[in-house]
Amino acid sequence: MEGIGFYAIILLVAIVFLWIILYFVPLNLWFQCILTQVRISLLQLILMRWRKVPPSVIVIAMINSKKAGLNLNADQLEAHYLAGGHVQKVVNALISADKANIPLDFKAATAIDLAGRDVFEAVQMSVNPKVINTPPVAAVAKDGIQLIAKARVTVRANIKQLVGGAGEETILARVGEGIVSSIGSAGSHKMVLANPDSISKVVLNKGLDSGTAFEILSIDIADVDVGKNIGAQLQMDQANADKNIAQARAEERRAMAVALEQENKAKIQEARAKVTEAEAEVPKAMAEAFRNGNLGIMDYYKMKNIEADTSMRESIAKPATTASTSRPLDL
Repeated sequence: MEGIGFYAIILLVAIVFLWIILYFVPLNLWFQCILTQVRISLLQLILMRWRKVPPSVIVIAMINSKKAGLNLNADQLEAHYLAGGHVQKVVNALISADKANIPLDFKAATAIDLAGRDVFEAVQMSVNPKVINTPPVAAVAKDGIQLIAKARVTVRANIKQLVGGAGEETILARVGEGIVSSIGSAGSHKMVLANPDSISKVVLNKGLDSGTAFEILSIDIADVDVGKNIGAQLQMDQANADKNIAQARAEERRAMAVALEQENKAKIQEARAKVTEAEAEVPKAMAEAFRNGNLGIMDYYKMKNIEADTSMRESIAKPATTASTSRPLDL
């Protein structure tokens, strides 16, 4: 029994040792390289393991490029992988570009890939242009009618501008700006509805794809809808604003008039108080005049007669407040 346990441990150690050797010495990948005539030595595959580069990724990429007639270097692919690139996408992009007669070298492809763009998708877009649907763009013609337009922009990837070029958001923003400018310069919304292709012609002639990673092939107006009457709405808003201003000014004048009326009432009450105070001083003055002999009893009676005569004249001068009624004669 002890001999069997010893042989089992030896077998287990041998299996582990063999697995370690096969892991660091990928014989199957090396045989694939020999059969496909790819120039990668066994030492290179072992060093890839030590540098933490999956040998299968490099070998498959080399085999694909070899079958496609491309001459790539394993060291370049390994360096691109260590730089954080996508080796298989770069190789696929190079193969697609070569088949489509698109000028694309390894350096440009790796630069595009490291810039964060999908180089394989860019090559495919160069072969098959992409259609971008713009969101609804609202603009107002000169007659004040709002139009809502939707466009389809057909673009093709510009390989030379993929590094540092603007993306789809810039294309959409520029096309939207061109649509707004084109509709805004139209004299009437009916002109735009009658000739929607005039918008696409004006926008297309502005060279909106400059500085972008795409080349605009066509701009087609898919739909134009009539929106609100912005001119009439603005006039209504202005009229309401003028009305509110006029009401505020009228309220201000009314408040000033009320304040002036209150002030006048206060002045009148003050004057009445002064008159009452002066009238209260008259008996005192008359009594003082009697004591000093400046006013006699006959003078007092004359003054009273004058007051009575004045009161009578005033009552006569006033119109009659009651109307006389007549009765028919009895026959």
